[in-house]
Amino acid sequence: MLKRQLDYMGYAPTKLHRTAALDSQATRTTTQQGSHNRDTSKTPKQLETEADVFEPLIAWGVATRALPGQKVSGDLHLVKLFEDGFLLAAVDGIGHGAEARLAAKTAVAVLENHPEDALVVLFKRCHELLAQTRGVVMTAAALQPMQRQLTWMGVGNVEALLVRADVRAKTHGDRVVLRSGLVGYQLPALRPSTVPIAAGDLVVFATDGIAPGFGEGLVCGESPQKLADTILDRYFKGNDDALALVVRYLGMGYE
Repeated sequence: MLKRQLDYMGYAPTKLHRTAALDSQATRTTTQQGSHNRDTSKTPKQLETEADVFEPLIAWGVATRALPGQKVSGDLHLVKLFEDGFLLAAVDGIGHGAEARLAAKTAVAVLENHPEDALVVLFKRCHELLAQTRGVVMTAAALQPMQRQLTWMGVGNVEALLVRADVRAKTHGDRVVLRSGLVGYQLPALRPSTVPIAAGDLVVFATDGIAPGFGEGLVCGESPQKLADTILDRYFKGNDDALALVVRYLGMGYE
């Protein structure tokens, strides 16, 4: 288990920058403290005491904008550490304004409180709790560094792309399979898929306030925040709330 291994190596959970920020547009970096090449014969306390570097696992940035004339956005995101990795999500509350935001916040709270659960379980739990709301469309992904894989699933029209950093890769990227439906009203058959992920790869989420084509020309070397800002600036439709979430997997240090 990722968190257990980090704890053993001196990477105490309190040393991990883990957040489920909903509104910030600042770049976030989830880090583990220490080096993977340390002397494992030392105790966790010794390792923690000697730690003086931060070795990132992921870096991410988010940019969001409400529909013009609205005070709040119904598009929210989540980046959450769990036992085996990170839960990533973009959620779009149906409609606009406070009611859309309430539905999205309800879904995000479920994901944040149970990040270790399988995606199918999470979507079903959200569906049950959103029955009395407007509902949401959402895409979520579990990034598991130890397995070097990304498992993802979407209901509705929140797009997600995996953009590969390695130009020699057989495919430049992958796109999440989206299934028609509305979480809280009509849930389709849920079938998550799993793809490999490598150091430097980008996972990019965009709600339907972002125009098609947002994944074209992305430069993997740019910061996630700059990429998110660029997507929002270039592809914001102007007739809906919009959110772009960009996550870069930085690797485990030995990749």
